[in-house]
Amino acid sequence: MVENMNKVMDAGVSSAAPTSDTVRGVSLRTDNIEAGSAGLPAQEMIMEARDLQVHYGDYLAVRNVNLQIHRNEITALIGPSGCGKSTIIRCFNRMNDLIPSAKVGGTVLYRGIDLYGPEANAGEVRRRIGMVFQKPNPFPKSIYDNVAFGPRVNGKPSKSETDELVETSLKRAALWEEVKDRLKQPAFSLSGGQQQRLCIARALAVDPDVLLMDEPCSALDPIATGRIEDLMHEIKGQYPIVIVTHNMQQAARVSDRTAFFNTEVDADATRPTGVLVEYDATRKIFSTPSDPRTEQYITGRMG
Repeated sequence: MVENMNKVMDAGVSSAAPTSDTVRGVSLRTDNIEAGSAGLPAQEMIMEARDLQVHYGDYLAVRNVNLQIHRNEITALIGPSGCGKSTIIRCFNRMNDLIPSAKVGGTVLYRGIDLYGPEANAGEVRRRIGMVFQKPNPFPKSIYDNVAFGPRVNGKPSKSETDELVETSLKRAALWEEVKDRLKQPAFSLSGGQQQRLCIARALAVDPDVLLMDEPCSALDPIATGRIEDLMHEIKGQYPIVIVTHNMQQAARVSDRTAFFNTEVDADATRPTGVLVEYDATRKIFSTPSDPRTEQYITGRMG
């Protein structure tokens, strides 16, 4: 099944390669290009959620989500606690599969391929769509072995190949200069911000196509947060990023597009359900939102 998944996924990746109908290396097929909005240039669409909804048992946690993730962009998911932001981001690499009561409805497309279809392998999906969690979670291994773990699981690179992968990944995560002389030391010897950048390096070591970040700075101090934000800007041209954040200032600083989620309670329901209220260019969301609920949240009058 993994082999079949690789063939299907590789076919999707190769479709993005430059052809006679490209500008600056981006495919201009009409089925995966969305017109730019609010001053944003049109970009290739990498992922799309269509009528996405998630149940936990009988509880409808989030419903009717439609949004797109584009190349060379950072997409921020914002909203009050319990509105479904983390639930949605976990759908993008099938992490909800690990929750027995979770049931995902609707469609999640990655380069036109249904990630919940029969041809998709969850393990391969998670390799191609990496994730960094809220709290740094390095393995109880050395700095070197944390970064090398994924490549070793996915294959058997030589020592020189592994050395190069570790160095390249740590450089991409802006951590190499700080740890290059202590790669054999435990990962837990690093500061919280360094541990989070190590986790980013670990995710990048398997060369994902998309990077998901679930509140990656919530446990960090302002200096470490600034370094993570700078890093996001540096790598978004290689890895489209989706970030969940409670920090509206952070969303405004780092993202190109923003999706605002809120909760609603139906007359026959006892628990709130998350809904996508508005999704647009970040500049528009934070200056002239289309929905009054978005304006109320942005201005602090709600949530």
